[in-house]
Amino acid sequence: MPDTAISTDLSTFADLGVEQAIVDVLTDQGIINPFPIQEMALPDAFAGKDITGKAETGSGKTLAFGIPMLTHVGPASPKRPQGLILVPTRELANQVTKTLEPLLEVKDLTAVAVYGGAPMGPQVDALAAGASIAIATPGRLIDLLERKAIIPSDISIVAIDEADQMADMGFMPQVRRIMAQLPETRQTFLFSATLDHQVAELIDRYMTDPIVHEVESDNDTVDTMEHRFLKVHYMDKAKVVAEISRHNDRVLAFSRTKAGADRLARDLKELDIAAAPIHGDLPQVKRERSLQRFSDGKVAVLVATNVAARGLHIDGVDVVIHYDPPDDPKTYLHRSGRTARAGESGLVVTLVEWDQVNEVLGIQRRANLNIPIVKMFSNDERLAILAEWEPPPDEVPFSAKSLKKRKRGGF
Repeated sequence: MPDTAISTDLSTFADLGVEQAIVDVLTDQGIINPFPIQEMALPDAFAGKDITGKAETGSGKTLAFGIPMLTHVGPASPKRPQGLILVPTRELANQVTKTLEPLLEVKDLTAVAVYGGAPMGPQVDALAAGASIAIATPGRLIDLLERKAIIPSDISIVAIDEADQMADMGFMPQVRRIMAQLPETRQTFLFSATLDHQVAELIDRYMTDPIVHEVESDNDTVDTMEHRFLKVHYMDKAKVVAEISRHNDRVLAFSRTKAGADRLARDLKELDIAAAPIHGDLPQVKRERSLQRFSDGKVAVLVATNVAARGLHIDGVDVVIHYDPPDDPKTYLHRSGRTARAGESGLVVTLVEWDQVNEVLGIQRRANLNIPIVKMFSNDERLAILAEWEPPPDEVPFSAKSLKKRKRGGF
């Protein structure tokens, strides 16, 4: 059984053993104090231990495995990266690369983002030029391994990021195939919001006596989130989103389908709301443009499907809207976690049509949420102050006793 480590009281990156050049870069970016997962993991990572980290999205996992990796690797031979980071989506590959680039620069090293939906040539060229770290989605990495564009024999440190999301997206057979080709002597990090089922299998099979670092959360739905459930008419839903958007700077809305995401973005534009969709059928260039415009504040509403939103790390999302209710509480928590990050507050709004009430109540019960579903139309004044407005407590759907019973069983 792996050991479970205890957090220290250290409060600066220098205290944790991070070299001064990297500390200076972080300081220039305004990153002074480590997040709990970084404080826990960095000393053991520098000591060469395998590490399993459990922490929510937005908790600082990228630097927790990224700093030790770029400290560990050196200049690479052509096609022979020394570090590998596996991620579930191309967006996350780009975001991890962007986060690490300033730190790599001070070390005079390079990394390459390797993912499908983009030309293979520039990725092959970057590897041939001696990229020290490959930040890769599983499918494209396997393609490059088969073409001998990557020779894995020099990889001595590996990070698997958002492992639970890779399991949800069906990537585990590919991850196992990749891990089987890596050198047996290596340091391995695995970071995930949950550590059950297939994730536990990865830990058992591919890690050696890992130290488990877990950021405890008393409430999986995050204390700084406000949750609202609105019963709406299907012909009024886009107008409800538009009205919420008019009173918030940055809104991330989730649609169940690609066509639904496109349709909602069009409807919002007709309502004079700057909106853009992001989903798997869009070319990578358009996906990146939509994401960048949203991050820059030029788009008020980003409409995403579940798969496209996996691993999206966007700071400053004011409101998450479940335009289509999720299928299960795990998806609800993943989607909702795109707001209220790093201690910030956030609002989560679920739009519920008349025939979806029972489905949403089931999700509420399993997620330990006991919040009234309140009827609202797009002209309701409460939409302007949803975060401050409190649903009537006497209309909660469940008794406290029934929720406690469900909580003991978990989901």
